Amino acid sequence: MQYEAVIGLEVHAQLLTESKIFCSCSTQFGSEPNTQVCPVCLGMPGVLPVLNKKAVEYTIKTGLAMNCKITPYSRFARKNYFYPDLPKGYQISQYELPLCEDGFLEINVDGEKRKIRIKRIHLEEDAGKNIHDASGYSFVDFNRTGVPLMEIVSEPDIRSPKEASLYMKKLRTILRYLGVCDGNLEQGSLRCDANVSIRPVGSKEFGVKTEIKNINSFRFVEKALEYEIKRQIKLIERGEKIIQETRLWDAVTGTTQSMRSKEEAHDYRYFPEPDLVPVSVSEEWIEKIKTEMPELPDSKIERLMKNYGLPLYDAEILTEEKALSEWFEEAVRFGGKPKEVANWIMVELLRILNEEGKEITESSLKPQQLVELLELVEKGTINRNTAKEVFEEVYKTGKSATVIVQEKGLTQISDDSILMEAIKEVIAKNPKEVERFKQGEEKLIGFFVGQVMKITKGKANPKMVNELVLKALKE
Repeated sequence: MQYEAVIGLEVHAQLLTESKIFCSCSTQFGSEPNTQVCPVCLGMPGVLPVLNKKAVEYTIKTGLAMNCKITPYSRFARKNYFYPDLPKGYQISQYELPLCEDGFLEINVDGEKRKIRIKRIHLEEDAGKNIHDASGYSFVDFNRTGVPLMEIVSEPDIRSPKEASLYMKKLRTILRYLGVCDGNLEQGSLRCDANVSIRPVGSKEFGVKTEIKNINSFRFVEKALEYEIKRQIKLIERGEKIIQETRLWDAVTGTTQSMRSKEEAHDYRYFPEPDLVPVSVSEEWIEKIKTEMPELPDSKIERLMKNYGLPLYDAEILTEEKALSEWFEEAVRFGGKPKEVANWIMVELLRILNEEGKEITESSLKPQQLVELLELVEKGTINRNTAKEVFEEVYKTGKSATVIVQEKGLTQISDDSILMEAIKEVIAKNPKEVERFKQGEEKLIGFFVGQVMKITKGKANPKMVNELVLKALKE
């Protein structure tokens, strides 16, 4: 029997507010443990929470970007459960009345658009962090407690681990465009819980789902779901039952491990938070937030394709990061040809940045420096192979491409007489290859061109070399 996966993601995004959701403590990452706390976020008796307006605005902005309906009336609830890093013994969250509902995102899967519905986006406070020491002791850092957390819950519309990864990547891109979350997976400011079940292909009924908690990388999302889908299929084929439970992904063993039986909503004993008034969102407030919305990735992709004639693949790569698309457009404004600029960004610049683990905002190469390099290629001052060498130097030293070419004597050789001397030398040294070429092995032209480039230390004009080699061999 053939099975298909039914997947829904609950993505948690820490909001980029300066202070926590219910108090004025800092949200800065990396401070000494328990230095960014106060009686409110520590859950001391008698303290009262005060809602952070900016956190509400960021959630509304996210809802608008994801085609959600913004609810005019929402409220907070107490979600009761015990865990050492939850100081109050409950979490202030939203339950039956979230801020945003009924939205969707579109992802591109192998050239086809897939719409993934979003059930709800709600606001809540984050918990602290348990630290299990090698000595056998456990500690709790409450700095993260009370950091505003947005939970984005999809409908079970995802059908493969690949789609889940694409959806999460698209979500991260939008959040970063909006400036509401930095999307830092390593620091845990973006993480997800994945709900997955299987069913026979063609069936409309859902199977028993399991939840995989706290996945913090796109690769792990795919790997965890791939493993869990195979595990569930094996259980069904052996005639065993799938248990509804919460599982953890173990990256070391490449398996999911049982953590606890899955709670239902009633297990949390939700009830309205008595210390917070309901949230009222007016049409005027929504309209004001709309005016502050940036150009979003899908719109930017269409514009780059229309205005610059870029193919879809290039436009998608360039818009993955807002700053990257801005870097590209700045280079074009300096006179760079769009497709040429796109190619150098995608092949050379992103390669170096990935090797160094840097963002485009940390690049030492400026758009005008790339354009200057491309102009040298277009004028015939240097060839493309030399340009790659010069590119590396520009990136490392910050010098202009023109200066580097002059200092290193890299100017392209386009003098017929000099090139012919090199070609005659290559022909004289390789009589067997010359004979084979004359007998019909015309693909050997590449060998002769390569030898000429070697003699000229890569400075020969490749186009001229091709023409002159062919002419010399035929003579």
